[in-house]
Amino acid sequence: MTKSELIEKISESLKLPAGKAEAIVNCVFDSMVKALERGEGIEIRGFGSFTVREYKAYEGRNPRTGETVHVAPKRLPFFKVGKDLREKVNAGAGTPLPVDSSPDHDDDLADDPELEQDDDGDDE
Repeated sequence: MTKSELIEKISESLKLPAGKAEAIVNCVFDSMVKALERGEGIEIRGFGSFTVREYKAYEGRNPRTGETVHVAPKRLPFFKVGKDLREKVNAGAGTPLPVDSSPDHDDDLADDPELEQDDDGDDE
């Protein structure tokens, strides 16, 4: 679902003009962004929570040239799904999902130890 589809859904559901529905969506998103900028967490019961994770600076590598580059410290938003949402999404788990039929699809990538995540959530 895109932002414009969400606005349309709210407009139809609440019988509001599209402009007012857009203002509501923008207000909610802007409030969430401002809270995360301040380092505050956002908890929406039954849906999930947003937090800000801080990452230290480190020396990385440019994959194209192999050159060592300094990666500055950063703060990134992180979403953790809530129990109710997880259960609703998994309620249809008995229905098979469409399979990627492209020839480069590789099911054994999940077993690749190089793709395991470490404690800080990145793939290194």
